[in-house]
Amino acid sequence: MIEAPSAVLAAHDAPAVTRSGRSGRISLRRLQHATLWLFVFAGAYVIIEPSAYEILFPLAFIVTALAGMRLPMRAMPLIIFLTLYNIGGGLALIPYLDDEKSVTFVLISIYLAITAIYFAALLTEEGLTRLAVIRSALIWSAWLCGLAGVLGYFDVAGLGSLFTEYGRASGTFKDPNVLGPYLVLPIVYIVQSFLERRTGFIKTLAVLSVPLAALFLTFSRGAWADLVLGLVLLFGLTFVTSPRPAVRLRVMIYVGACVVALLALLAVALSIDEIRQLFEARATLTQSYDVGATGRFGNQLRSTPLLLGDVNGFGPLRFHVHFGADPHNVYINAFASYGWLGGLSYFALIVATWVVGWRTVLRRGPFQSHAIAVWSALAAMTIQGYQIDTDHWRHFYLMLGLIWGIASAAHLTEPARWTRMPTPGLPRHPALPPPPSPT
Repeated sequence: MIEAPSAVLAAHDAPAVTRSGRSGRISLRRLQHATLWLFVFAGAYVIIEPSAYEILFPLAFIVTALAGMRLPMRAMPLIIFLTLYNIGGGLALIPYLDDEKSVTFVLISIYLAITAIYFAALLTEEGLTRLAVIRSALIWSAWLCGLAGVLGYFDVAGLGSLFTEYGRASGTFKDPNVLGPYLVLPIVYIVQSFLERRTGFIKTLAVLSVPLAALFLTFSRGAWADLVLGLVLLFGLTFVTSPRPAVRLRVMIYVGACVVALLALLAVALSIDEIRQLFEARATLTQSYDVGATGRFGNQLRSTPLLLGDVNGFGPLRFHVHFGADPHNVYINAFASYGWLGGLSYFALIVATWVVGWRTVLRRGPFQSHAIAVWSALAAMTIQGYQIDTDHWRHFYLMLGLIWGIASAAHLTEPARWTRMPTPGLPRHPALPPPPSPT
């Protein structure tokens, strides 16, 4: 389940055959896998910025480009909408070029858009191998940053001041509301391995324990909802796409077992007074800062007519100048920070991603398992965007690029591989006789 990084890299370090027929590039492939693993792994360690994620990206990009990748044509909507989105941000920035925070905000948006395109292009070559490397890096990073969150929450060795925020586990992130959603995709991957019988119950429980505990201790309502929806989608899609009744029955049994296990773990956690009190305070649909004319929802309602009347919005990162707080809604923030062009482009990007995501998870082939895992977490996060600003989350752009990359890779590889297979249950046509020789 949680394989050593060296084992993951070695497993995919067989000699590659290039299009020219030459075997080799072993060292370059291994270097590419190692830099990709480190780059993705570093995405969980952003307590100090610029983080190692930013430092490693140029190296990962260069090495991957040398190993092989290309812009997939089927990902052009991703590229076009992200480009328009950031053009809108650039236009909205013009009156605030002397504001360092606004300039930095737009530059970060451009950088994150490039990472999404990189992940989409990454899968055009050796897609399954690179997805396995990414999966390994995500699970390892989730385990270690989750462990930091758990140790910080219980103030082990005085780590509370470093790995908690607002009395909640934040781990190696600056905000518990970011740590929690980050852990969803690794948890989905771990549960999926159990569903597919690639790992046993005890091993799965051991690997799952720390990320799951850390997510709970973030006391992030959005993260809790992300996890529930992500697992519901995982189980549902696995059930629907499985061609065998035995697998569907196993999914139903595992769903029941998971519900019982989660309720038991929740009961144990709530037996601790400190955890129970914070859980009771957080486990409501609204908090005091959500309601009222100047609360989160009130600010969103008051901003709507203003945004409809201003084609360039309020300017990047300037919603709080008008309302004293951030919008906490990524769709409103798209119009507020990037103007009409950015807002419409972002909305179109999410709609297009939903269309591509659903088509990809229902497409049989070698990429379907990864598509189900990534889409289960990403779909939940796009819905969470109505409750929090997700537009600068590194893992959001990672998943965004991956789902478009998986869709492109599935289209590139499946037709050649699957259309040659005879339809089960139907007789093959006899081979045609050779044409008569000329007389």
